[in-house]
Amino acid sequence: MMRLRRIAVLAVLLASGATAALATPAYAIDEGGSDQLREQLDAASKGFVEAKNKLAASEKRQKELTEELKTIEEDLVVREKTVGELAGRTYRNGRLTPLVAVLNASNGDGFMDRATFVETLTINQEKQVRNLVEAKDEASRAKTAIDSEIGEQKKQVENMEKRKKQAESALKAAGGGAAQNVESGSGSAAVAVAVERNPDGSFPSEGCTVNDPTPTGGCITPRLLHAYKQTKSAGFNHFVSCYRSAEDGGEHPRGRACDWSAQASGFGGVASGSDKVYGDNLANFYIKNADRLGVLYVIWFRRIWLPSSGWQSYSGGGSPSGDHTNHVHLSII
Repeated sequence: MMRLRRIAVLAVLLASGATAALATPAYAIDEGGSDQLREQLDAASKGFVEAKNKLAASEKRQKELTEELKTIEEDLVVREKTVGELAGRTYRNGRLTPLVAVLNASNGDGFMDRATFVETLTINQEKQVRNLVEAKDEASRAKTAIDSEIGEQKKQVENMEKRKKQAESALKAAGGGAAQNVESGSGSAAVAVAVERNPDGSFPSEGCTVNDPTPTGGCITPRLLHAYKQTKSAGFNHFVSCYRSAEDGGEHPRGRACDWSAQASGFGGVASGSDKVYGDNLANFYIKNADRLGVLYVIWFRRIWLPSSGWQSYSGGGSPSGDHTNHVHLSII
């Protein structure tokens, strides 16, 4: 169905004499990868990033609680000392009953002075004791909260490992998945402006709600538009296409993916020379800014970069588009 649709589009373009459009196709033809692989990578990488964000939020909360507990424990030392001093003074002065106070007072004024002093001392001591008990309860709650955060962190670390294995297994089943410990690009990548996040550090849920600025038309998510603008600002201005129809599967129809051609004018054969360097640098830009942009994965030159696993080998069927040797594919969460 997809191939027939593309043939029909090409036929219309030929009939209308639109040879310029053919020189710069609106998308990388036969990009490769099955719908099942895309869905697995989507779920695995998104799950990994979500777990990573939750882990970071939990670690931040644990740090805050630890600082809070330190303050409480320092306050406890002071309060325990104060209560101890008050207890000693009360013991030395005694808790007077009216009878004992009358018998021991030399006169009426002496009785009132002594009774008032002891009463004030007792009230103050009781207040300090209550404050001490409350401080100890607060410390206990902080310790319990810290233990809870540590448990949450363990859970998220396990979840991250699970998602990592899910992504790598999906790639191996598709004929790839071998680790590729090779850096992309040369020099330092530009620092992108970070995309908006929720207060807890997670990425907001977004739909395909803004216009696709590339020749493919359609829609993309606000987060992908942000990545598109940041890419342009970083100096990457070769041909790019984003949205595709639902028939193509993956993130393109959801408005969450763009293809950046290695050649300046459009998608061609296997990139070489300066075109290959351009693709290397672009892939490097996305990897270095993965957290800032919300990168789901990057595919370039028979490799795929995943937040969980780094570079892995990628098999796309042998064509320049399928193997992504003529364009850099970016998927955003």
